[in-house]
Amino acid sequence: MNAMLLQPVSPGEPAPDFSLPAIADEGIVSLRDYQGRSPLLLALMIGLWCPFCRRQIVQLGAFESKLKALGMESLAVVATAPEQARLYFRFRPTPLRLASDPALSTHRAFRVPKPEPTPELLTALDTVLINPGNEWPQALPISEMSKQMQERDGYVNTAADNADIERQWPQLKALYMIDRDGIVRWVSIDGAEGGLADVGKPLSEQVLLEAARACAGSGSGTARH
Repeated sequence: MNAMLLQPVSPGEPAPDFSLPAIADEGIVSLRDYQGRSPLLLALMIGLWCPFCRRQIVQLGAFESKLKALGMESLAVVATAPEQARLYFRFRPTPLRLASDPALSTHRAFRVPKPEPTPELLTALDTVLINPGNEWPQALPISEMSKQMQERDGYVNTAADNADIERQWPQLKALYMIDRDGIVRWVSIDGAEGGLADVGKPLSEQVLLEAARACAGSGSGTARH
């Protein structure tokens, strides 16, 4: 069966194991690092070419200390080569632990959707209006908002970024909370449930911390966002 037709890993299911190159050093990061020790917020991002991913990493970095106070560790998986990610985060540091997965193997293991780039999707990207965080004078089509965010960030795609785009687009990104026993307790997939109008929507600190308390505490927080 085509993996794209499978449902994403959901609350109550065991989290698939993974072993990925660390970005901060030459080590390996795996799910086994956390099992039996602490719950984990796992952020599955795509490449650094994605302005929505770059922004979400900043948001998650701002929440990292509050999550750690609840006993939860955080890991962001960035879908670009380790050397490129190291260069980027040298100038834009984050408190998050980071791992590299340019092949999107972790996205596939967690069955995060990758929509088909149909004519309907391409049309929607040019017509569905978004205004993440209401930071802009007006809502813009997703494709135009992406360009505006790139310009504001001063981010210029490299040849490596362009190669990542060819492999990855239009892969969705996702957040998973995994308890100490390796069981998924909470999932949020960008644009999967609220539709394209939710792409780039800022994370809700209240929702995130409530889910973390449930996951780190009783383990009964199986609601899906």
